[in-house]
Amino acid sequence: MDFNFTPDQETLRDHVKQLLDEVCPPDYAEKCDNEGKPPREAYDALAKHGWFGLSLPTEYGGMGGSAIDLAILLEEAGKYFEELGIWLFRTLTYGGYAVIQHGSKQQKETLLPKVLRGEASFCLGLTEPNSGSDAASLTTRAIATEGGYLINGQKVFTSGMDISDYCLLVTRTSSTGKKQQGITNFLVDTKLPGIEVTKIRTLGQRAIGTTQVFYNDVKVPASMVLGKVDNGWEAVDAYLWYERLCLSAARTGAATAAFDYALEYAKTRKQFGQTIGKFQAISHKLADMKVMLDVSRMLVYRFAWLMSEGKASRADAAVLKLYTAETYKSVSDLGMQILGGYGYCMEYPMQRFFRDSRVATIGGGTSEIQRNIIAHGLGL
Repeated sequence: MDFNFTPDQETLRDHVKQLLDEVCPPDYAEKCDNEGKPPREAYDALAKHGWFGLSLPTEYGGMGGSAIDLAILLEEAGKYFEELGIWLFRTLTYGGYAVIQHGSKQQKETLLPKVLRGEASFCLGLTEPNSGSDAASLTTRAIATEGGYLINGQKVFTSGMDISDYCLLVTRTSSTGKKQQGITNFLVDTKLPGIEVTKIRTLGQRAIGTTQVFYNDVKVPASMVLGKVDNGWEAVDAYLWYERLCLSAARTGAATAAFDYALEYAKTRKQFGQTIGKFQAISHKLADMKVMLDVSRMLVYRFAWLMSEGKASRADAAVLKLYTAETYKSVSDLGMQILGGYGYCMEYPMQRFFRDSRVATIGGGTSEIQRNIIAHGLGL
């Protein structure tokens, strides 16, 4: 078992760090969060320097990188600003991975070069007001018409819809059989007539945030069906596996940044004649944070390796998502406690880690659902 990155992967990490040092310093992330402003400049810089092509096939101008390469990129992006990593992964997952896996020749030739150049961003429209954890019970309807489909329904928590060019929209095209049947995926131009987008105010993730979306007689051409009609659920499940790798890598990066900030504070803040890190009550918190982060990173790269080898399972994805999400939440909470009153002040970044981390155990599959998946994998 080899835990070393290759020389090329070490170079990849160094180059990403150098770029993000320049385009995504701490005050930039703070400004984006405070103003509810997407990190467009940093996002565009990643595209300009070719990082959107990391996981794309070489035949479309990409680098043909592995899942491990992708995890390295997203972990580093998450350290600088989690929402930058999340915006990046959504495009690489729903515009890159999904199109590579199930796109038509025309879709690949049209969309992948746009992804590569950073000219097209993507989001996922899955959750509905009455179908959250039970995602397959969705009711947004796509009815076949001449030359395409007419879509009606409502989605909620479609994060990034207001700044995306395309939405990978999950719809119901048939109501026969099990609820996982009769589902069809579309690549929907977000500027089509009949689409109404409303921003939702949230506790954290304020730079990009999330939205609710209404589809009112939205006409989508048949050429934008992604994959097979009425058989899209298995594909959605595969996209969510890929999402969990990307999310977990970015969140592990963000949790590392929170830990680093708390550690530095503990080494410099003095009370009772010594730095607070010398007190066991503080040092044990930092020790626990270090252990959780080490396990999180191990799980991220283990799952990336399993994906590269074609050995990953649904339960593996659930273990990864569960542990890294709970770690991010716990590390940020402990960081708040270490900083004390200063952690509660908006001028210190720990409060942003704390706010942003809270959705980790909710969005993308709750921790409770991940435990159900793990238990099912154990035959329970």
